[in-house]
Amino acid sequence: MYDAGPASQSDIAADTMQRVNGVARVRFCVSGGDTRLADLYQSGSAKIRLPKVYGEPRTAVLINTAGGLTGGDRLTFDVAVGDAGHAIVTSQTAERAYRSTGGSAEVTGRFAVGAGATLEWLPQETILFDASRLTRSMEADLGEDARLMMLETVILGRTAMGEKIHSVFFRDRWRIRRSGKLVFADDIRLDGTPDKFLAGPATGNGALAFATLVDCAPDAEDRLPLARASMDEAASVSTKSAVSSWNGLLVARFVSHDSRDLRNTLIRFLTGYRAAGLPRVWHC
Repeated sequence: MYDAGPASQSDIAADTMQRVNGVARVRFCVSGGDTRLADLYQSGSAKIRLPKVYGEPRTAVLINTAGGLTGGDRLTFDVAVGDAGHAIVTSQTAERAYRSTGGSAEVTGRFAVGAGATLEWLPQETILFDASRLTRSMEADLGEDARLMMLETVILGRTAMGEKIHSVFFRDRWRIRRSGKLVFADDIRLDGTPDKFLAGPATGNGALAFATLVDCAPDAEDRLPLARASMDEAASVSTKSAVSSWNGLLVARFVSHDSRDLRNTLIRFLTGYRAAGLPRVWHC
């Protein structure tokens, strides 16, 4: 019987293996009083689907048909919402970063939100597997009174599957500018063994799943009581969270020992905070 060996291992040289190079762009604008698709481009493994929605903002679903990322892969997503528009962008399922045989996978997100417009970036989780390497960069440019809500969730291995992360590299860089002025910058760099760099009380206290929500809006500070009430209603034993706001920003952090509990907490929190259900793909 032929034995293919572990899926995460290969004797093929990294420079001879096919690599992902996907690019997807979507732009929405207001026409006839409704937010409508204005431009769509996709190449490689990066795809965008536009499901029918009723009584909800226009929604775009991002898909990586490669099924995951490994060293040398490249994915770029470019999203724009024109003046006074409102759109939601999510992902079909969790993104996965697999064992790298050389170099890092790179994911780039670019966002442009026009005056009076709203963009909700609500992808599902990113799962980092053992020996994976992922570098991600998120850049956003907002109009003077635009609103951008960004969520990202990271899971270090699937503990329910008995997976153990011995080493991982993850670098995440966020930059948000309003009218050209930098208003939010956030950098995360994880390199090594999670049991070591996440062991401290200030770095996760042993938790292997975490999420960040940034709501960038001129009235962000007014939303703080709602965010705290929604967080209290979503509270659970395994997931810890906190939220604060200042200068047109509201930032919520979540950390958990149980990725499923974190997901359920996020669903409850976002449903309450947004006063709306999440895109249907979140419940598939």
